[in-house]
Amino acid sequence: MYQAIIGERESGQRFDKYLHRILPNAGSGFLYKMLRKKNITLNDKKADGSEKIAAGDCVRIFFAQETLDKFMDRPSGQYRTVYKRLQGIRLIYEDDHILIADKPAGVLSQKADKSDLSLNEWLIGYLLEKGGISEKELAFYKPSVCNRLDRNTSGMVLCAKTLRGAQLLGGLLKDRTLHKYYQLYVKGMVAEEQLIEGYLHKDEKKNKVTIKPFPGSSDHGGVPELNAGKKNGLGDKEDAYIQTRYTPLRQEPDKTLLEVELITGKPHQIRAHLASIGHPLLGDYKYGDRAWNERYRQKYGVQSQLLHAYKVMFPPLPPPFDDLSGRTFLCELPEIFERIKEG
Repeated sequence: MYQAIIGERESGQRFDKYLHRILPNAGSGFLYKMLRKKNITLNDKKADGSEKIAAGDCVRIFFAQETLDKFMDRPSGQYRTVYKRLQGIRLIYEDDHILIADKPAGVLSQKADKSDLSLNEWLIGYLLEKGGISEKELAFYKPSVCNRLDRNTSGMVLCAKTLRGAQLLGGLLKDRTLHKYYQLYVKGMVAEEQLIEGYLHKDEKKNKVTIKPFPGSSDHGGVPELNAGKKNGLGDKEDAYIQTRYTPLRQEPDKTLLEVELITGKPHQIRAHLASIGHPLLGDYKYGDRAWNERYRQKYGVQSQLLHAYKVMFPPLPPPFDDLSGRTFLCELPEIFERIKEG
């Protein structure tokens, strides 16, 4: 028999989803059959799987040990290995539910292939090493990153240590009340703040996006309704409406340092959107100016786009997130930003 008392990390989810997490190798039909036969109980009562579990609830699974071993996927030492192997990740903030990490360029947020090392596995390994989560708790909930940065984009990544933290960050990102800012170098002179709009189309096979301009794109005089373009039929069904606001911070002989607020968060949005208006990112070989990039690669060793997620602003938040409420977090720029200044 297997018995578990639901903790704060697991509370709030449907019972059947919880069962799928602790018995990942068991099919849905089998689990519902076991529920009907009371081989799986919730608080010693028959359950159908639709119940919302709460802290303190008791789960009992009346399986033989060999059956439990067959259906459970117990965590291995892979997370601790990734934690020890991935270097250069710095903690910016941590509480009981949320962690903010500074990801170096070159590190994946989440792995694309089975053999990849990523920040997601580093996070779990870090929590295991520091006692923030146990091997047993990993069967119920796996901490994860909540906003992905491209492999070669550096800076702040928001991570959820608990289900409650994941629900908070997911909600803030969805309703766009959490504001994310980047710093980057673009080609040419940019003199004024501006809000640009467009439609982003992604080619999944090529992992590349194209931008269609939004007619009558506004400047910094205000943010239009996010779904206005869709309602007016200006974009194709598969295209995503995007908004990018940029502010020049410093002009240099052949480039401008920008602060960019990512109002809508789509893959490659900043890189492709700025390239579409004639200001490609320095070091971006996918959407940028190859000859310009090569000059900086040879002179300063710039290997990829200089794009850094440097600031996050949280809105007012209720308990238990009081410590995050209304706060702004900053992440210092990589050294290469200063090295190529005036280059």
